Amino acid sequence: MITLAVPRGPSLAALARRRLVRNRPALAALVMLIAVGLACLLGPLLTGHAPSRIYPDLVRVKPSLSAHPKPDAVRPAIDRLAFRMRLTVEEYSVSDHTVRLTLTSPKPINERSLSYLPRSDLFGPARVLERAEYGRRLVVEAPIQRLYFLLGTDVVGRDLLTRCLVAGRISLLIGLTATLVALLVGVAYGAVSGMLGGGGDALMMRIVDILYALPFVFFVIVLLVFFRAGLWLVLVAVAAVEWLDMARIVRTQTLALKSRDFVRAAHALGLTTPAILARHIVPNMLGPIVVAATLLVPRVILLESFLSFLGLGVQEPATSWGVLIAEGSRSLESAPWMLGAPAGFLVVSLIALNVLGDGLADALDPRLSEPS
Repeated sequence: MITLAVPRGPSLAALARRRLVRNRPALAALVMLIAVGLACLLGPLLTGHAPSRIYPDLVRVKPSLSAHPKPDAVRPAIDRLAFRMRLTVEEYSVSDHTVRLTLTSPKPINERSLSYLPRSDLFGPARVLERAEYGRRLVVEAPIQRLYFLLGTDVVGRDLLTRCLVAGRISLLIGLTATLVALLVGVAYGAVSGMLGGGGDALMMRIVDILYALPFVFFVIVLLVFFRAGLWLVLVAVAAVEWLDMARIVRTQTLALKSRDFVRAAHALGLTTPAILARHIVPNMLGPIVVAATLLVPRVILLESFLSFLGLGVQEPATSWGVLIAEGSRSLESAPWMLGAPAGFLVVSLIALNVLGDGLADALDPRLSEPS
């Protein structure tokens, strides 16, 4: 007796991977998101600036590829430092990124005052070349630092590129974590509600309606009564309400799918309700779920921005794209790059998420035929 083996077709995961690879816009969006994530994770270690480092002499510096300080900014910085040191600049010259100064004073100069030069972050440690007039006249030399601010600095002199990358960690963490919670809670709640039907479904949906009726800001204020404002409060507040939309979407899809023939066949074969949900219902609505999730990530990020703008979200010294955008909006006329830099990171991430969501929806749709 000859037994013929029936070849099995590719799995849903293999088909989805194949379709996604062939979708160039979605693949480009995925690469962009990975690049943004890696930049936020590793970029602050490569910029050469600590996110909290303040450069008092380089406040609101415009984005540039050239080094700072500029030649025309060296002399004003020297004059400010000499005023702090209570000295007079008699001579001044710059050559090969080194400044040479002749400092005078009515009294003998205390060389400890020269520490003001490296403290300014514009110059290195000073070296005394010559002493004259019983120490009332010093010739000193100090290297000029070469600092690069590709996206400029903010209102207090912090590197904006470093702050945008560090802020991206917080924004993406909030977006992904809250979306994951919304997926887990919303999918489970909506699927169970749709499969129950009748009175159980009505009761579960009325609970969702009651939670919808609670003002979000009021809910956050109540949480602030018991907890301090910060990152974890934002995560709890956002995750506690964002699963409601996901639950409704999943319930609607479940109601449409449970009357299909393949679900009836699964019931006839004796499969339990949890098995039907896990093997038939949820896999057949992955497309809408993924699309809703990719749209939820930017919405969560924008919601966090709203809370941070009100002072209820991420607090200093931590920062996020929403906090930076709020700061940039207050300095739009004098320093537009402070708004453009974090907004650019946010817009690129949102567009990439939307494009990737559309690509994943097509890749995970079991109704689409495999292209030849």
